[in-house]
Amino acid sequence: MTRIALIHAVAVAIDPVKEAFAELWPDADLVNVFDDSLSVDRARDEALTPTMRRRIADLGRYALSTGAHGVLYTCSAFGSAIDAFAASAGRPVLKPNEAMFGRALAAGRRIGMLATFKPSVDSMEEEFRTLAAATGSQASIETVLVEEAMVALKEGDADTHNRLLAEAAPRLDGCDAIMLAHFSTSRAFAAVSRTSQLPVLTSPRAAVEELRARC
Repeated sequence: MTRIALIHAVAVAIDPVKEAFAELWPDADLVNVFDDSLSVDRARDEALTPTMRRRIADLGRYALSTGAHGVLYTCSAFGSAIDAFAASAGRPVLKPNEAMFGRALAAGRRIGMLATFKPSVDSMEEEFRTLAAATGSQASIETVLVEEAMVALKEGDADTHNRLLAEAAPRLDGCDAIMLAHFSTSRAFAAVSRTSQLPVLTSPRAAVEELRARC
């Protein structure tokens, strides 16, 4: 059985990725590693500090020590730190959004993104542009930030979270596709799909499919 380690920084990311595995890779053996101080400290700091980079790598090494065949980080605010760990891991390591970004680039040249966690936006946009350049794509990204949706979700109000994202989606109608930025925002897929005619992409499904192919 293939063991996959999931590294979480926010509790609201856990259920969406578990649901994606249950549907797409039900026989995977999942190990969950959760440090809820990561998102708090990342929101406090203006950039990824050397200490945070070490913490991300330490969590990855611990995940591999459990016998994991692959690692998936589920929080989108630590991209370059994950890249640094992945370079020496020797096993597949995925950032939360890299698989979704690849699918978005195949969808067109104007990509919209609905985000709810401000500290992750700059790094995600940078990752998107880097991947676009590496693949020869001229795609651009436009982000709509809906921070109040994350507030509602953390208070246990998923319906309001989904509604706020759905209400924001038409602001991206000029794009070729919409990405739901975080694992936590994937729960708004149905609501956003009702208010937009564009393809809606989510990171958990894309990540699980990509990781299964690599492992």
